[in-house]
Amino acid sequence: MRARVDNSERLVAGVESARFCREILPAVSRTFALSIRVLPGDLGHAVLVAYLLCRVADTIEDAPGVPAERKAELLDLFIEALGDVNVAKRYVASSADVEGDAAHVRLNRRADLVFAEFHALPAGSRAHVRRWVSEMVAGMKTFVLRYPTGIRIQSLEEYREYCYYVAGTVGYMLTDLWHEHSRTITAARHKLLRARCRAFAEALQTVNILKDVARDAKQENSIYIPEELLREHGASHATLLRAERAGEVRGALTTLGRLAARDLDHATAYLLMLPRRSVAIRLFCALPLLFACATLRDLRRAWRTPETSGAVVKISRREVKTLTILGVLGIGSNRMLAWLAQRTAR
Repeated sequence: MRARVDNSERLVAGVESARFCREILPAVSRTFALSIRVLPGDLGHAVLVAYLLCRVADTIEDAPGVPAERKAELLDLFIEALGDVNVAKRYVASSADVEGDAAHVRLNRRADLVFAEFHALPAGSRAHVRRWVSEMVAGMKTFVLRYPTGIRIQSLEEYREYCYYVAGTVGYMLTDLWHEHSRTITAARHKLLRARCRAFAEALQTVNILKDVARDAKQENSIYIPEELLREHGASHATLLRAERAGEVRGALTTLGRLAARDLDHATAYLLMLPRRSVAIRLFCALPLLFACATLRDLRRAWRTPETSGAVVKISRREVKTLTILGVLGIGSNRMLAWLAQRTAR
């Protein structure tokens, strides 16, 4: 009788944690909420849970007013919870004072439900997610301790290192999950995709960084534009937000924008390597890629016009809807997707 009650309690808890993960997703990401929902069954659920784990770690990394050593302790506890579900509640209790964006704070305070869903994943999915999310979080810890008063990226090499940890790892994780869950992703295709997946993820990351330069500096006390790149154009981290240095800062952002454009070309190549029969996976990758192309296009346009260079760039809901429709219509055609990415960017 007691065993039957225990099973019922576990079932209710599982329903609660799964419901929470589905409900919180749109609050912490508009773009990826749309993409994740196109993935079917166990694959979709694994990507959902993995994404939420990454957002929990981001909340700790970006938490204002939390000392670096304290962040490092919480990130260590986070990694420990990936190996032992019983540590999850200890993590939640320890991070209860973490502040930030309301939706991310809510996610962090119910992270035990996300960890519960993670530990319920099939063994293969769980292994992929644990491997890459652990590497991401370890990298976050490295940068938190390297810059205890706020991240200040110094060089393009260091910028690439940071982007690998927070985005490149996600590219590898997703590609490994594609291989596990899709029969069309053969071992040979998986190997080819792995050669491009880092650039795919890092391209999206660079566009986000370029879009949020002022927000990151003001709200999170983090500057990801390399100091050496700013100095080449006559600016610096100290003058990043000064109006009288706007022209010099635009020069540095334009240079980084060219790097993002090259990575988006590699990201498009990654998308086109996905088998045409992997419709859901192709659509998952196509939508954020198209949104990134549109965002970078608008950023570069703003940088050319001094009056708008400091404005917040965000593509319209109308364009999001249009690109989504066109992406769905062209998802089975490499020629159509390549044209759509190029057209959107230019």
